[in-house]
Amino acid sequence: MDKSNVKEAFKQMIVDGGNQMVAEHLTVGTWGNLSIRDPETNLIYLKPSAMKYSEITTDDILVYNSDFERVDGHRKPTIEYQFHIAIMNARPDVNCVIHTHPVYSAVLGTLDMDLPGICEDFVQLVGDKISNCTYALPGTLDLADNVVAGLGQKNAVMIPNHGTVCVGADWDMVMKVCFVVEKSAQVYVLAKTIGKPILITDEDVAAMQDFAKNHYGQGK
Repeated sequence: MDKSNVKEAFKQMIVDGGNQMVAEHLTVGTWGNLSIRDPETNLIYLKPSAMKYSEITTDDILVYNSDFERVDGHRKPTIEYQFHIAIMNARPDVNCVIHTHPVYSAVLGTLDMDLPGICEDFVQLVGDKISNCTYALPGTLDLADNVVAGLGQKNAVMIPNHGTVCVGADWDMVMKVCFVVEKSAQVYVLAKTIGKPILITDEDVAAMQDFAKNHYGQGK
């Protein structure tokens, strides 16, 4: 294994990111997983399997290449390492993946229901809706294939009876996606208990996505 391109800073990003996931109530215990790709080397840094986030150190982080080959690390990788790598192989624009087990999007997952565009921040970051991929057992190549297919070019996908996968170009973006997906799922589930949610039109979705991409923020 050639470890010359492995960077301690990216290992620390996984450690810090996992602790942030716990602090932000995106996961509990040892569940969920995360990965970060170094765009300079294409090496992918992953959480170890079944370890409490508070106990993980940089020595525990796994490093893989795009061929699913281990480059560094002595721990077992997260059981879902295959779909993390498969997503990044399919999406050059994605450098961070977070898999969580949130409550409200899980409700939709158990019902095989889409999460439609009902909130402006959701449609700006994700699109008109997110759907459930086809079910497969955790940690399998079938699940990796299904997650990639279900994700397509969107920034999130639900795994039925399991959880949610969110992606982004960097850590800040993928965390935003996690928050707006779960917030929108909560709004949608609650809204359906008292009425019929009103969806944002396709034209307005396109307009807000263009605004977010090309005009929102300083210097645009």
